[in-house]
Amino acid sequence: MNSESRPATTLKSKIKSSLPYTLAVAIIGFVSLWIRMRTYDSVFLSNGFVRFLTNDAWYHMRTLNVLLENYPHRMFFNPMTNYPNGSYIHFGPLYDQMMAITSLILGMGNPGQHLVDTVGACFPAVLGALTVIPVYYIGKYLGGRKTGILAAILIAFAPGQFLQRSLLGFTDHHVAESLFSTLFIMFFMLAIITAKKKNLRFEDVLNKNLSVIKEPLIYSVIAGVMYSAYQLSWPGASLFLLVAMVYAVVQYVLDNFHGESGDYLGFTGIITFLVSAILILPFIHPDMGFSMYYYTWFHVAAAIGAMAGFAALSFVQREFKKRNLKTYYYPVVILGLGILALLATKIVSPSIFSLIINAPNSVFGVLKGGAATIGEASSMFYYGDTFTLSKAFSNFTASGFFASILGMIVLLVGIFRKAKPEEVLVLIWSLLMFFAIYGQNRFAYYYSINVSVLSAYLGGLLLEKVKWSQLDEKFKETVKSPADLPGFLKFVRIEQVLAVLAIAAVLVYPAFGAALEQSTASGDPNEPWIEACLWLKSYTPDPGMDYNAIYEAPEDGESFDYPDSAYGVMSWWDYGHYIETIGHRMPNANPFQAGIGGRGSSINETNMPGAAPFFTAQSEEEATSVLEAVDPDPEKAGARYIVSDERMATDIFLAMPEWTLDTEGYMEPFWTGSEYQYLPSKRYFDSMESRLHFLDGNGLKQYRLVHETWAYQTSEVGYKQVYNYLYGSSIPEVDTGYVKIFEYVKGARITGTASPEETVNINTTILTGQGRTFEYSQSTTSDSEGRYEFIVPYSTEGPISGETQFDTAPAGPYVVSYGDTTEEVRVSEEAVLKGEEVKV
Repeated sequence: MNSESRPATTLKSKIKSSLPYTLAVAIIGFVSLWIRMRTYDSVFLSNGFVRFLTNDAWYHMRTLNVLLENYPHRMFFNPMTNYPNGSYIHFGPLYDQMMAITSLILGMGNPGQHLVDTVGACFPAVLGALTVIPVYYIGKYLGGRKTGILAAILIAFAPGQFLQRSLLGFTDHHVAESLFSTLFIMFFMLAIITAKKKNLRFEDVLNKNLSVIKEPLIYSVIAGVMYSAYQLSWPGASLFLLVAMVYAVVQYVLDNFHGESGDYLGFTGIITFLVSAILILPFIHPDMGFSMYYYTWFHVAAAIGAMAGFAALSFVQREFKKRNLKTYYYPVVILGLGILALLATKIVSPSIFSLIINAPNSVFGVLKGGAATIGEASSMFYYGDTFTLSKAFSNFTASGFFASILGMIVLLVGIFRKAKPEEVLVLIWSLLMFFAIYGQNRFAYYYSINVSVLSAYLGGLLLEKVKWSQLDEKFKETVKSPADLPGFLKFVRIEQVLAVLAIAAVLVYPAFGAALEQSTASGDPNEPWIEACLWLKSYTPDPGMDYNAIYEAPEDGESFDYPDSAYGVMSWWDYGHYIETIGHRMPNANPFQAGIGGRGSSINETNMPGAAPFFTAQSEEEATSVLEAVDPDPEKAGARYIVSDERMATDIFLAMPEWTLDTEGYMEPFWTGSEYQYLPSKRYFDSMESRLHFLDGNGLKQYRLVHETWAYQTSEVGYKQVYNYLYGSSIPEVDTGYVKIFEYVKGARITGTASPEETVNINTTILTGQGRTFEYSQSTTSDSEGRYEFIVPYSTEGPISGETQFDTAPAGPYVVSYGDTTEEVRVSEEAVLKGEEVKV
């Protein structure tokens, strides 16, 4: 064979040897996709409606539709949420752009809405399935192909948040974070491995020694591209810059102790973050300063800082070698330089110094107060103040979680021998992701990848113990066709069979079973919420905003100029995106935790107006003062409609006072005949949320029920039983509308005269669109001249054009009664909306 034919033969041999593994990874990917598509019936409803599975998914579809309407321009400021302030959009642009380009290609430049919805629904499942590819290669370069295949299987079956965030219909950018961050680690690892293998020196760069630098350069550039893709999916991608820098410090120290050059690492790091600094520049918003939550100069500075860090670590190491200094001084010098750099930053820019110091706590610290009630932001290991492993077991399975810890211990022990750079990288990466889930359980969609790799690493070590590589070689030698398989089986040893069964039983089967169990839709939003939002869209006045337009953000310090017809919709922050994206109305609060109000960190702080102080208000007057304070315009209230659901009144109500830092007294112990039980107290039932949802707003002067959805069987009945028990009342103990929409109005002023100091009552029967009736009543006492006044929110004459087309209204006139006198009163809608007087 001549020398010219050798490369072709070698390439052919490599392709042939890797083909079975490539096919295996492809099959694993398709199985992973199948698992993620099992939510099909819950996403694609029989009526043609596409139901996305999370509030952020709805918001991504909102930004996607705006992007397609104005392509290639995207929305950065959105005035149709967090009314009357609007919100800057911190979502990265890449995820929406990928969906938009896919939609434009499939729709030949003009995609229909159903195609766009289908692409959006399918995207997370496809990206989740693609993640098996980088996981396979990370496993392969860590422990061989067997480790890679096992890692791919484990991530394909991984339960918990990684699965849930990559299900069909979970159209959120988190799965893109997982994919691109893993691709970054994969190519960064490959760059380090090849640079180390070729013994790369900076002199090779100066001498343009392409045979040495070509392969590491290509991998480093791709690593920079993948880091940029990750960063353009989520502004907080500097988390993985931290991984790279912590790894670099550890690896430089280890290399220095072993008398090895770290130039290969410096070259890789500098090129990687140079590429990322260049690629992020077009997306920077200079007016946003150095915020790490939007695309700002922080991201450029962080990349340049990483380059400087790699350069400094290499320079100091070279000086140590040049001056023949003691190796144990190296980490001391690095620590000293790091402290000096922080002090210099504090002097030059205190704000950047504060950002650097506080940033780790925002990821690794356990949140307190209202923020701790955000499901995904709570610690993986705590329910309140109680330590637990149940969330970890649910996300990773018990065996997978403990296997990941054992895998890190094995890699840590390896540092005391001459560990490979890829082993150190996986260890540091895994440790930091473990700390991340300690702070916020949402980062489980990162740590699932570490669990898969670490578990596969342990499985690979077990297979090595039973000489699996020898069996693999024997397979290649003896099996040329399926007919050769029976003859090959005689080489299989019992301990090898047991090892495979142990891996399947301990690692694979639990993950697969949990994945099948968890690959179901959450049902959010449920049908009542969808119906309620569609009702808002159809039966409330147009707020005067162009839904798909791109609006300019207001100048710094100024407010957005809304039309006079604009208004807000008050609900708990969980539902803000549904109100905006399905209802095309402007929520006051949203899942970005904007508009919640309350206090920041101290009970002594001002209670800012917003959803939390409104729904926990102890009187109508207090709630109205909050509502009016939301909008700085004294002529307008912050919201015209209030939307409540059963969960706000029951399951999640106690999260509301967490934001006001005033949590005492909502639940108290009551003797129930056999034991004390903590039950909702007077303070609970006096809250505005309880008055609205449990009592239908009965007795309120300026809030009227205008629509309710059908009822579900919920815990509402139990709360009403407690209410009747505590108050000696007799409100009907039945489930009512799951979602209720109320309108804030000026209220008609019903005036009249009776005997002085006489009790005067007013009541009417309200009939809802669901055919349910309830009593509305008020009571007052006439003054010394016999005059009385009621402010009532309901019109007896029905809706008028251009205003709320309510389906809930009095079944007849109001009845005013005092002594032996009764009077019927009819009230027009104009009187209710304008606050006009109606004389009896």
